[in-house]
Amino acid sequence: MVDESVIAAAAGLSVTASLPFLLYGAWIMIDTETVTWTVLMRHLRYIAVGLVLTTVPIVGWMIPRLFVDLINLSGIAVIHAFFGVQAYALLAFALTGIVRILQAKRNADAYEDPSVDIDEIHEDMGHWRSRLRAGVAGFMVLWLCAWVTGLYRLYSLHLAPLL
Repeated sequence: MVDESVIAAAAGLSVTASLPFLLYGAWIMIDTETVTWTVLMRHLRYIAVGLVLTTVPIVGWMIPRLFVDLINLSGIAVIHAFFGVQAYALLAFALTGIVRILQAKRNADAYEDPSVDIDEIHEDMGHWRSRLRAGVAGFMVLWLCAWVTGLYRLYSLHLAPLL
């Protein structure tokens, strides 16, 4: 059987490896003046890799382990889980804006004709874009908080005893 410290280190490396993908995916959208379908698909490829690298260790190792150790939860474990759950809640909030924006842009052929002003496609576009921005910004801030507390837990539970 593989030692729990090795699994914890692999999970930590996977989550850490997702950060450049998430940041670069965000940078693609920030740096692009006109979002075409090609730009959107490039952005989503990076974001999808980042989310997979984060979500697989969470679902495959962290969540099942949390329920096993429910009695022995430390304060930092609760804080780490709180930040993680809140991050994904804000990601779900952002997705409610993304879905509406994608529908409106697709209906208006705004991906085929990039000269279309996105705010003129639908009267609620400003609201959807605000929801998207708030959700993504909140996700990244809370993701970083969960990542830092997770690294602390990794060090204190699995690496410090080895030193």
